[in-house]
Amino acid sequence: MRIRIAFLSGAFFLLAGTASAGDGRYMWSGDWYLKVGATGFIGPKYEGASDRMFQAAPLVSLGKAGSSVRFSSRNDNMSYGLLDQGGIRAGVVGKLIFERDEDRSSDLKGLDPVKFGGEIGGFAEVYPTDWMRLRAEVRQGIRSHHGVVADVAADAFVDVSSTVRVSGGPRLTAATSDYFDAYYGVNNRESAASGLSTYDPGGGIHSAGLGAAITWQATEKMETSAYAEYRRLMGPAADSSLVRERGSRNQLLVGLSATYRFDFTVP
Repeated sequence: MRIRIAFLSGAFFLLAGTASAGDGRYMWSGDWYLKVGATGFIGPKYEGASDRMFQAAPLVSLGKAGSSVRFSSRNDNMSYGLLDQGGIRAGVVGKLIFERDEDRSSDLKGLDPVKFGGEIGGFAEVYPTDWMRLRAEVRQGIRSHHGVVADVAADAFVDVSSTVRVSGGPRLTAATSDYFDAYYGVNNRESAASGLSTYDPGGGIHSAGLGAAITWQATEKMETSAYAEYRRLMGPAADSSLVRERGSRNQLLVGLSATYRFDFTVP
């Protein structure tokens, strides 16, 4: 069994603002929390794969106490809120991307690897009701690819008890042609080396799906979660020879996670 250790996309909040004149406090002063933990899940070996594997990843989240965040999802990427006014938040967001090559799966033999890199952009989220959050992220690829990726998600959440929360909702992802080329394109050289048909993708909808989670606040500082995500690849992703000839349009992931919160104060 192969275990891939990677940093999952998680919230990583920094303090926005400046020090108040004459009060002796700095922009980083105040109460903070640090959440550390791990998750284990079974999911596709690579984006578009039909075979699944067990994977594990550490979870790290740093935030300022007192934020108006009422809900967070495992799909949220690292974000820094510049605007935080109750029902509306917006700011910058980033995502780490880890290398994808033939060591991940023999399906990828002969294809150019996706390099280690990331994505950076902006996010916005709004709470139209007390039990629903809408969130959108738009990110530009760095090194791993040169495309633009947009994620949109709606999550309804309800506290079935003082310690248990159930949440879920639809997800939609779209991207430009440069993103699809890095993950799904097959040029003449790659076709000869891999045996896959050539494919030159355009931009469009990447996938649509649903996600759900059950979160249990085991103690004041320990949180556990069980989650499931299903995505149906569409457009340029579904039409790729990598997916049609070796993979699957159906992408399912299920897993468990646990985190512990450490509280501290910075003077």
